[in-house]
Amino acid sequence: MSLKFIRYLAVILACVFILIIFYGDKLNIAHIYNINNLNLESPVEQIPPEELTTPDLILLGAREEVKNQTRYDASYVAIDYPGGDVPESRGACTDVIIRALRNVDIDLQKLIHEDMKDNFDIYPNNWGLTEPDRNIDHRRVPNQMKFFERHGTPLPKDIEPEELRWGDIVYWKFPDGQEHTGIISDKRTSSGIPLVIHNGSVAIEEDCLYRWEIIGFYRYP
Repeated sequence: MSLKFIRYLAVILACVFILIIFYGDKLNIAHIYNINNLNLESPVEQIPPEELTTPDLILLGAREEVKNQTRYDASYVAIDYPGGDVPESRGACTDVIIRALRNVDIDLQKLIHEDMKDNFDIYPNNWGLTEPDRNIDHRRVPNQMKFFERHGTPLPKDIEPEELRWGDIVYWKFPDGQEHTGIISDKRTSSGIPLVIHNGSVAIEEDCLYRWEIIGFYRYP
């Protein structure tokens, strides 16, 4: 290998490193690898606005997270109540659900907080709290699952993919035990598997429904 070639390679690597350092927040590698998913037809986006149903609007609310390229950030933030939200450029996986439902005027922050005030003992207590915290409770996967179990429609974990409706909510468990969530899309793969809108690092719509262990499906409202 010639010295000239080594120098040339070093310059290329240096340029790549500089791009990552200065533009890393703007790069969305996940979208590059899933570009075909973005080209799949969306039946909902063909519907006239005046004919959109609740599931349609929930889906479109979730898709705004993808368009916004919301970066994953599950940090605790003191927010307004009701209708509070973290900065729109940031959010956890659960914020995809919260913001999608707000597109149909459903305030999950208020609903979960009120339900926890009256039924605190039946909600998961994984954080050592002695009372509800309206800043964060609705942004936690176990609390969302408990709320939808009580007030939504739980669906079988082995439900056939063709029986899922866009706007349905899926919850997973990662191999490390962490829990995750997303919204079922109207776009489907060639084999009929619906894509999912979720945020694990940046909000994305992709073919990942069976990538992790499914721990729950819910339909709400």
